[in-house]
Amino acid sequence: MKQLRTFLFATALCLGTISFATAQSKVAHINTQELISAMPEAKTAQAELETLGKTYQTDMQAMATEYQNTVKQYEAEASTKTDEENQKRGLELQEKQQRIQQFRIDAQQDLAKKEAELFKPIQEKAFAAINKVSKSLGYEYVLERTTLIVAEGKDILGEVKKELGI
Repeated sequence: MKQLRTFLFATALCLGTISFATAQSKVAHINTQELISAMPEAKTAQAELETLGKTYQTDMQAMATEYQNTVKQYEAEASTKTDEENQKRGLELQEKQQRIQQFRIDAQQDLAKKEAELFKPIQEKAFAAINKVSKSLGYEYVLERTTLIVAEGKDILGEVKKELGI
């Protein structure tokens, strides 16, 4: 989403400059984030991401609980074990902690990948609808609303929502 915002900002900046140079161009604006969040597909995708995130969170909590129980057990038994055994147990705990950290990193990467996978077709559908509506209304340029300081052009969010049936 951040890359999309950056791209849209750059596009808006370029198009804004062009539109000032050619004062006869028709310019509209839209808040694509608001549009996408209103789409039923986005709500479904968000729910799927939340479910996946909760699954990862549950797994991480289980791993953390197991780690804490092992630490308590090793601390309770430390006085009855040799230094060599305690060092070996310390290494085991470090390895468990590293596995937990790696799992957290992998989970975050997987969630980001899944988000990109789920939202790409939604964004494409939204942009196709924006393009269709802007052409049908005769607009040459459509700028991202969230990056505009002054927006005197037509806001086509309502028309695009109508096109998408939302």
